[in-house]
This record gives sequence, structure tokens and C-alpha cells, in this order.
Amino acid sequence: MNIKLLVMLLLGLTAVHCKESTTVQESPVAEEQPFFNAGADPKPAGKTWKAVENMSDDFEGTTLNEKKWQKEPIGNDWNWIGRPPGLFKTDNVVVKDGKMNVTVGKLDKPTTINGSNFTHYGAIVRSLNPGQVGRYYECRMKANKTVMSSTFWLMTKYNCEKKLELDIQECVGRTSDKTASWAQKWNRIFHSNSIHRQTDCQPKPVQIQRQVTTETENWERFYVYGAWWKSADEIQFFLDGKYVYSITPDVAWDVPAYLQMAVETYDWNPISDDGGGVDSGSWEDRTTQYDWIRTWKLE
Repeated sequence: MNIKLLVMLLLGLTAVHCKESTTVQESPVAEEQPFFNAGADPKPAGKTWKAVENMSDDFEGTTLNEKKWQKEPIGNDWNWIGRPPGLFKTDNVVVKDGKMNVTVGKLDKPTTINGSNFTHYGAIVRSLNPGQVGRYYECRMKANKTVMSSTFWLMTKYNCEKKLELDIQECVGRTSDKTASWAQKWNRIFHSNSIHRQTDCQPKPVQIQRQVTTETENWERFYVYGAWWKSADEIQFFLDGKYVYSITPDVAWDVPAYLQMAVETYDWNPISDDGGGVDSGSWEDRTTQYDWIRTWKLE
């Protein structure tokens, strides 16, 4: 074979291989166990943590791994497009610099969908695989610096008897004089919920919540938010590797649930008159950054 042609073929194969290897990272989780402070690991004696690879990601590539995550708001039995005025979009979910970045902003022009008016945008990313009782769920996240949310939670698919939501972390980056009185400090908070959602079989929702104040505002640095779904009767919550509180749900919490990373608007923390940081903030201020998401099981 012509030497020049051989070299060109080899270079071409190398280029293709490099492109594929940097687009979607399939390598195992970088760490061997969850992020815990010394002495804070709650695992039972004789047990070890093992990564659940299809619900874990260090975001080392340049494209969201569609074998693990769904950024389309509709599909796979999900149909929520966002709480008005914040529409869930997909092109603002970008993997780069070792992070999954979700950027919020103002739509070029208002749009009406199914009778709801949207003026701004966020996004939602969901796991394709369900979490189970007994697992530990954690993420390292830096909130955006706007009135919109930064979240990490679990949700079951529709179940008339048990439509269950487990919020591991839910916060905003900024409040204003329009913020509800009870949420004035939600920009500096570790807040968790168990919510037995309202359905035809459950006429009244049941919400149990806990919270603590964080060291800084949530946008100022990365925090590690974690929850051990220890049993159907107990969920333990961890902040930066330290146990902070537990929730005992109102019913057996035993339905498989999917990770959700939603960046959304709230009626109790609406877009303020100055735009709430959403309209004109810098890319970094308008972006919720997920450094990694990891799920673990005991063996």
C-alpha cells in the first residue's frame, strides 16, 4: 500500500477514535465510594458501596449520555414542559468542562402552549433508569444566581395510590420583594421534601419537609447534596458528606423513582421587575452546574 495513503488512513482512524472517546464518556465513576466525611458513612457493618453506573455520571465528555439521561421534557411517560412562565428547553443543557450545565434565560419572544404563557426558559434532565430503596444518591452542584431554581430529586412515574416525590435539594439563587415570606432565605438553604402527591386515589397531598441554612448562598460554591433511601420508612440526608436530618414518610416509600434535575420558575419566587438575574446575568450567573451525579447500592 502507498505509504502516504497508509499514514492518512491511520490519522483518520485516530481522529475518529478521539472524537468518539471525548463525545460521550463511558468510563466508570471516578470514586470508589460516596462522598462522606470521616466517620459519617452510614453503611452497615460488612457492607460496601458499589456504583450504579447507569445512574451515575462525571460528565467528562462533550455530549449528554443519552443512554443514561433524558433532556426532552416529554417522553417515556413524562409530559411536564415547565411551570409557566418557565419553559423547559433542551439546547441549553450543555456538557463541557467536566460538568452538565443548565442555563436559564428569557425567550426571544413569548410563546403560548396549551393555553399557558411562557416568557423564560429552563430545563429538566431525568434519569432513564429508576432508583430503588436502599440506594444512596448524591450530586455536586453549584446553583445559578437567579430567581429560578436548582434542584436534585426523585420522582415516581404515575401511580394512583403512590405518586411520590423525594426532593433531596431544592433552592433558588436569588429572592426579591416579590418572594413569599416563608421563602425569603431559599437562596441559602439545604431543603428536602417527601411529597405524597395528589391523585384521584390520594385527594389531599402530604408533604414532610426539613431544612438547614447553608454556609454560603447556594450559588457561591459547589455543595454535595446526598440522600440515603435507607428503607421504605426512612430517608437520611447529607450535606457535604455530613448527616444533617432524616424524613419519615407518611406511607411506605417503596416505588421505583427517577432522578430529576429541574431548573424552573416558581410562583412563590416570580421573575422580579429587574429580571431576577434571568434576563441579563452572565452565563455563569444564569447556569446551574452539576459537577457529577452518582448513585450507589450496598453489597
